[in-house]
Amino acid sequence: MTLLFLFAAVGIVFFCAYSQTALLTTAIMMSVLTLLKLMFTGVGVLGVVLIIVSATLVLLSQTGLRKQYLSRAIFVWFRSVLPDISQTEQEAIDAGTVWWDGELFSGKPNWNKLLSLPKPSFTEEEQAFLDGPVVELCRMMDNWNINHNLAVIPPKTLQFIKDKGFLGMIIPKEYGGLGFSGMAQSEVLSRISVTGGCISIFIGVPNSLGPGELLIKYGTEEQKDHYLPRLADGTDVPCFALTGPLAGSDATSLPDQGVVCKGEFNGEEVVGIKLNFEKRYITLAPVASVVGLAFQLSDPDHLMGDKDEYGITCALIPRKTKGIRIGRRHKPIGDAFINGPIFGKDVFIPLDYIIGGAEMAGMGWTMLVNCLSVGRCITLPSIGNGMSKQMLMGTSAYAAVRQQFGLPIAKFEGVQKPLARIAGYSYIENAACSHTVQSLSYGEKPSVASAILKYHVTEMARQCLIDAMDIHGGKSIMTGPKNYVADPYSSIPILITVEGANIMTRNLMIFGQGATRSHPYVLKEMQLAKQPVNDHTVAEFDKTFFAHIGFSIGNSVRSFMLAVAGGVLSKNPGHVRLAKHYRDVDRLSASFALIADMSMLSLQSSLKFKEMLSARLGDLLSYLYMASMVLKHYESEGCPDDEYPLVEWSMAHLTSSYQVALDEILQNYPNRFLALKLRWLIFPLGKPFKAPQDSLDTTLANLFTQNTDLRQRYLANVFAENTDVNPAGQANHVFLENDRLQPIFKKIFAAIKAKTITKAIGNQQITLAKDAGVITAAEAKQLMAYDKQLMDIIHVDHFEEKELIRTKPPAKKKAVAKKAAVKKEQTKKAEPE
Repeated sequence: MTLLFLFAAVGIVFFCAYSQTALLTTAIMMSVLTLLKLMFTGVGVLGVVLIIVSATLVLLSQTGLRKQYLSRAIFVWFRSVLPDISQTEQEAIDAGTVWWDGELFSGKPNWNKLLSLPKPSFTEEEQAFLDGPVVELCRMMDNWNINHNLAVIPPKTLQFIKDKGFLGMIIPKEYGGLGFSGMAQSEVLSRISVTGGCISIFIGVPNSLGPGELLIKYGTEEQKDHYLPRLADGTDVPCFALTGPLAGSDATSLPDQGVVCKGEFNGEEVVGIKLNFEKRYITLAPVASVVGLAFQLSDPDHLMGDKDEYGITCALIPRKTKGIRIGRRHKPIGDAFINGPIFGKDVFIPLDYIIGGAEMAGMGWTMLVNCLSVGRCITLPSIGNGMSKQMLMGTSAYAAVRQQFGLPIAKFEGVQKPLARIAGYSYIENAACSHTVQSLSYGEKPSVASAILKYHVTEMARQCLIDAMDIHGGKSIMTGPKNYVADPYSSIPILITVEGANIMTRNLMIFGQGATRSHPYVLKEMQLAKQPVNDHTVAEFDKTFFAHIGFSIGNSVRSFMLAVAGGVLSKNPGHVRLAKHYRDVDRLSASFALIADMSMLSLQSSLKFKEMLSARLGDLLSYLYMASMVLKHYESEGCPDDEYPLVEWSMAHLTSSYQVALDEILQNYPNRFLALKLRWLIFPLGKPFKAPQDSLDTTLANLFTQNTDLRQRYLANVFAENTDVNPAGQANHVFLENDRLQPIFKKIFAAIKAKTITKAIGNQQITLAKDAGVITAAEAKQLMAYDKQLMDIIHVDHFEEKELIRTKPPAKKKAVAKKAAVKKEQTKKAEPE
């Protein structure tokens, strides 16, 4: 009987913790069980334990007593140990909104919130732009010539970009812009990524973090009326100068100074700002006609108000303003995208050059982080997504038609593995980008999700390029117009580095911002801790703190029970085929909420200095987020059967990667005792998740090296026209021709097998088959044409030596040397013997 009561007590604890039952309800349930135990079996050891537990729960459920004798003391202690948060950190925390990341932090994601959202789509106007100007622009691409000869966008192409409104996608229609949704902007950038970084970044940057978005959100009406129409039609080309030699990732430590003073402007003495600055890595700076500038503003003479220091301020300054030196270029790796330094010496500007006017002085960092929370999830992830799709198209086509040892290289498992990775990564990127960007249409500004996309999509794009390089072998390392891998491969570090270097994004931002912004209780507790101790704040803290305690205990039990039960306690909110995957995410979400909570509790203020730990915690959140987007994407597509292998591969990769990251956290956890307890709660039956099976890699490789419906559907939006300036499109054309000509190839293979003809190579094989009557003359002609096209994509470029010599020996140096020699000879003759 005692054993029965013991099981009942444990069952109540687990049930109440798992379901996060109210404290009072739990106290009543335990009290009833205690009374029954005393009635039927007496006190005993178990009875004493139950009395203590029940009494404690009853006392804790009395909110008045709890607040007076417990919560007030905890609140005072909590205020004393809470680490100081700088103003810039606070502004970063406050930026944007909490979206799906908040559900993952809860440990119990509400799938209906995600699955009820509509499928990403475009308006008729946006679709017409994608089918018209975007395709036309792709036809104008000339990557090799731009990157290796011109180093600029050709004038005809540049004018086309301006005339069609590419620079004004973000600008509302009332100001002459296109007023496109974030989804349309993302799709445009993804599709034009094939044109290379010079064009895609030239278009992407003005539509991302820069003067356009800052003016739309914060500009005065006069500033909007003047600049936005000019930015929309390309009359003005903008750049935004934030980074300098002493302020890179730590952008808030700007040394660039602006001092409020009096000066002359348009012939009149006005109150303005004298600027001195040095900026570098500024995209579009060499061609910009208007410069957005971030600087530290001070007012020592109090000409604006009572403050001495205003902090980071943003201003919009015409290029021709006296004192600005601009026009020199950096030379970014692998790409001719336009980037350069800007210098300013005693540059005087009026106060109304401040974006938003003088009243927005000192609000620059708030403006920037709020804009970045949106822009970061569009430009660079979209370009990375497009690059991965292009690599998938070109590499799968090449692997299908390129033969070695008498077989297409796509049949070799060593090629299938990286090819499957390109396909799987591309699918994850596409799902994450499309649904995160679509959330902007619902008014979300997903700052944490944007950081996840910026890091992981660009890193996966980098791996896709590495894999494409490996599969193409020697063809990919010989640069020239035929090579569609080398330039993106060389320039991918640009996407990795700009708009927040990936090493910083992973180590500091994803979990560092998410831990406070997305957690259901931490931010509110921190906000309360800044307020004085009184009855109201104690009451609010009591409510939040004990809800947090219940949340932590609940996730501990939930993590353990879902692990033991294999996730079967979770409901399936979607397609029956995905039930296991939803259960896996539910289980791992509970584990993530548990270890995130324990890390914040045990490490407190030192957590932000444990960057390796923070990075891995961010990885956990990221893998869960991307897995959620994969499931949402598959549901939105109608759960097609042929697409499921991509889902299966993606989920296996993401869950096994999550498991590796979590295992590494526990191996390196500072508190070893807590690490052991967490491992027991999270992995009670061992580590169940496995990386994608070899057979699944082969399936994915086959899906894209054959002309399947999935391949056609998935790559439909990649520019694939068969032109001389689109070598990836040429490869894809040869692949499609190979598929079309398979019945003829099969006749030849059958004849060789029957020994009707002997085996030969290329045109010789075609001639033997035609002469033997195996194929007709018309069929032979088709095969001859195909063989020429095949050899065109197999061949690599070669050059005359004089074409590779970029510069001639400077004539000036020769003339100087000759002049010095003559002078020496004259001096020698003049010397007396």
